[in-house]
Amino acid sequence: MTNNDILRRFRYALDISNPKMLEIFRNSGHEIDQETLLSLLKKEEEEGCLACSNGLLEGFLDGLIILKRGRQEGAPREAATPGRERTNNIILRKLRIALEMKDDDMIEVMKLAGVTVTKSELGALFRSRGHKNYKECGDQFLRSFLTGLTNRYRV
Repeated sequence: MTNNDILRRFRYALDISNPKMLEIFRNSGHEIDQETLLSLLKKEEEEGCLACSNGLLEGFLDGLIILKRGRQEGAPREAATPGRERTNNIILRKLRIALEMKDDDMIEVMKLAGVTVTKSELGALFRSRGHKNYKECGDQFLRSFLTGLTNRYRV
C-alpha cells in the first residue's frame, strides 16, 4: 500500500474533513495548505497527485495521536526521522494508540473486515523487530484493518 492510499482510506474510514486533516498535520509541525492536501488525497493515476513521504505520513499519525489523546507534557518531541523505513507495524501501532484500542477492539475491527485474528497473532505485530515472535504486518492485513474501521465507523 502506498502512503497516499493509507491516508485516503483512513480519512474515509473516520470521515475526517479537510480542515480537520490540516489541523492534524499542524499538530505534528507540518504546515500544509489546502491545495497540497487535495494533491495528497488524489489517486496515483490522477493528474496532480503528490506522493506522500514516509515523514509526512508519520507526521499525520503523530498529529492524530495528539488530536485524540493530547500532547504529552514534558516528553521530548520525537521528530520523524527522514529516510526511516516506514513499516505497516509502525502505522498499525500509531493507529492503535490514536484510537485508544485494546486487543479486543482490534480483533473486533478485523472481524468486521472478515478476518479472524487471535490475540497472540495480533501481539506479534507489536513486538520489537528483533524479538523471536515478531511478525511483519503485511499490506493485506493493514488494508483489512482499514476496511474494518470503515465498517465500524461509516456503516
